Amino acid sequence: ILQKPFTTRTMTAPAETSPIRKRRWLRCGAVLTLAVFLGLVSRIEVSGADWRTADRSSSGLAPLPEKESAAVVEVYGARTFNWRGYFAVHSWISVKEKDAANYRVYQVVGWRLRRGLPAVSIEEDLPDRKWFGNEPELYLDLRGEAAEKAIPKIEEAVRAYPYQKAYRMWPGPNSNTFISHILRSVPELGIELPPTAIGRDWIGEGDLFGLSESGTGVQFSLFGILGMTMGLAEGIELNFFGLTFGADLLRPALKLPLVGRVGFKDGPVFGSP
Repeated sequence: ILQKPFTTRTMTAPAETSPIRKRRWLRCGAVLTLAVFLGLVSRIEVSGADWRTADRSSSGLAPLPEKESAAVVEVYGARTFNWRGYFAVHSWISVKEKDAANYRVYQVVGWRLRRGLPAVSIEEDLPDRKWFGNEPELYLDLRGEAAEKAIPKIEEAVRAYPYQKAYRMWPGPNSNTFISHILRSVPELGIELPPTAIGRDWIGEGDLFGLSESGTGVQFSLFGILGMTMGLAEGIELNFFGLTFGADLLRPALKLPLVGRVGFKDGPVFGSP
């Protein structure tokens, strides 16, 4: 009887399937992303000093009136006081008219309401004060004729701010809602607040849609809690419970909660004024 020759087979382990490899890459990517994010968060500097003794001196960013006769408009922001500074910034706007000897500073300060005062503060003051020990960042520096034209519009927007007697840290209206209102009302400023400016997405009670802060796009927002923004200056932003995730395509950068902007520096969409 003829029989088939005996043959041996070498048993090999089945090749790793593609879905398994993909899951491993996804896990590695997620771990790497989390490590980078936590590294960036660890670099955030927030003053823990007593508010009564915290540094409120000039940061030296603004031009001195005696050295700059032209009109000046500057928008600033600094990490908020204490633990809240890890999540958000406080923003304000300073103006100096042509040949003026002092700056006027416009900002919303919540504790003024407890004293029976409007939330909006308008004072002659240092334009670039440290915010209770935290160094400010300059978002906009507008000078000369452009600043002269913008100042009356800024003052009109301040008077028209609808929440003079209201303040809510989250989701708004708060100090960033106030500056956002001015930016939306004065398109010549041409900037948007950073993603850490919680409250900027509060575009009004009942107002689900509006122009973006820079005036170069559109925004949907549900009381500053959930929303989306698309604009030439803003790029694409998603807002989840006050936390912003997005990307600036014009000046490539990521926008992340807590961390803020990672990439190229932001600025007016049509170049430096």
